[in-house]
Amino acid sequence: MQLETKYAEKIITLLEDAQDVGLAHVVFELRPQDMELQPHQLSFFEKLGEALDYLDNAAGNNYLPGDADYPIYYRHADQLLEEIKQANLLTINKIDMNLNNLENLKEELKALAFKDKVISEMEKNMEKGIPEFTLNDHVAGARGQVDLTLHFKQSGQSEYYYFNKFEVALNQGKPLEDGQKYMVVSPDGAGKNMVKKLENVSEAIAFFKEQKGNSELATGKDEKNRTKLATMENGKVNYVAKEFQRTFKTPSVTQTFYVDKGKGFTADQAANLIQGRAVYRDDMANVAGITYKAWVKLDMDTAKDRHQNFYTNQYHDPSYGFNLANTLDKFNIKELNDPAKKEALETSLKNGNRPLITTVKDGQEVKMFVEAVPRYSQINLYQENGKPEKREQFLKEPKIDQSLNQGKGQSKGKEMAESQGMGV
Repeated sequence: MQLETKYAEKIITLLEDAQDVGLAHVVFELRPQDMELQPHQLSFFEKLGEALDYLDNAAGNNYLPGDADYPIYYRHADQLLEEIKQANLLTINKIDMNLNNLENLKEELKALAFKDKVISEMEKNMEKGIPEFTLNDHVAGARGQVDLTLHFKQSGQSEYYYFNKFEVALNQGKPLEDGQKYMVVSPDGAGKNMVKKLENVSEAIAFFKEQKGNSELATGKDEKNRTKLATMENGKVNYVAKEFQRTFKTPSVTQTFYVDKGKGFTADQAANLIQGRAVYRDDMANVAGITYKAWVKLDMDTAKDRHQNFYTNQYHDPSYGFNLANTLDKFNIKELNDPAKKEALETSLKNGNRPLITTVKDGQEVKMFVEAVPRYSQINLYQENGKPEKREQFLKEPKIDQSLNQGKGQSKGKEMAESQGMGV
């Protein structure tokens, strides 16, 4: 019996699915003129008796058992599964390789802090065998939304997929609410609307501007429940909602981040970097492959490189001299009194976040956002509305003006001298 077949992967999936639902008995035919086994030739049964009855009936219709002219076979699903695998080792190796590739990419995306939704969408695209695809996600920024676009590509020599880079784009304005998407709604001329849904605001705006007739840019969970952001008539924009004008008119701030076998800046770190904050990494590597630790910040004060990416400023640890733990300890921060909260605070700051802390101002306990500023070996503090505060007022021991001390010392010395009848 010849069981080598190009349909091995589909048959294996079919057998495994049948086992899952309790259909453990299989009857199948193999004709001389069509010796390659195909999925449609398999019939599944829950009980052995049912399978054997089917086998007898088929034999009575000139489908002879064994290896006769028109052979029909019975197998337990476990046995046939093993026989198919042994007869199609190359296919099995390919399946195993693809599964390993999928699992490796899942682990890489998790390590880089991408959401489960993105990982699930990646798996669906890989299962479909799409040779090249992108996935979109977004996170809320301090002032706007950060869009993320992940790029996946299949090898030209195999079915192996690679994830080597992702892009971030900072857009001004109100971020999307959970479950919402951007929509470009255009009439098709037959009384119906064509709706293009997008998660990336810059892509949505670009697609909207490409329309030639009448169109609407909106946001919402679906077409019926949408909020209008902009419209165009005959290819010309004639309305932009007041609260969306800044987003619509301000170009996105972008950066491409590269990934090497799952190592690189995480999604959160990249989102914070594009917002102008610094992040800490202990796995940086130079051209010689030697690892080092450093704080990293995008240099947004100079022109981009030829790939349209910002250069980076790096503050090496420990040579640059910025010690986050020691700097925090100078300030009156309530969370530092709890070891677990202190560790969580330091981790959050190293990821470039602005975590909320508890401190004291004018004798009252208040909440402040805090941000690491390695360039100046300092931290910055902000009110909950984003307004900056002078950090000196939150020090455990406020700095004393040395010139005033010196003046007071001289004055006191003069008074003592005069009281003792001495000239100064």
